[in-house]
Amino acid sequence: MSEIENYSEHIHEQSNEHAHHILSEGKEKWVLYVALTTAVVAVLAAIAGLLAGDHADEAMLAQIKASDQWAFYQAKSIKSGTIDEGNKVLLALGKTVAPEDAAKIKSNKADQAKIMANAKDLQHESDEHVRLHKILARGVTLFQVSIAIGAISIITKRKLLWYGSMGFAVIGIFFLLQGTLF
Repeated sequence: MSEIENYSEHIHEQSNEHAHHILSEGKEKWVLYVALTTAVVAVLAAIAGLLAGDHADEAMLAQIKASDQWAFYQAKSIKSGTIDEGNKVLLALGKTVAPEDAAKIKSNKADQAKIMANAKDLQHESDEHVRLHKILARGVTLFQVSIAIGAISIITKRKLLWYGSMGFAVIGIFFLLQGTLF
């Protein structure tokens, strides 16, 4: 999975330029707070994006390892099947079967049980990383929405939009915490 792109960087830069212009005129001090909170939200978005990307990578690696284990499981099954079928042919021809063949089949079955358990553990690990990736990706999305609405609040000079953007940021923080603490 690829890293989550941060589409809000350009918007954040434009809103900062616009905020600088408004502040240089000496008007509306609240715009400074919008710019500061937007910068903090951008940092949180970057952290959440980094963590989400890390979980996506770890999910893929665990899935690859699980697939390798399932292939190993199948190889053991094929080996046992080949020995068993060879023994059936020998018995049909009236020949004796080597006693070590039965032991080898039994050993392969025991190995398969261990391999299956390992593959299932790796699959569970992958699923858990995907779950955390999705939670953190939601946080990134909400942070980006927050940044965009914050920029719009500066451009339109509406404090209510800034408060709304902070609401989105708080929900984003919830997802960030959920993805890192739980």
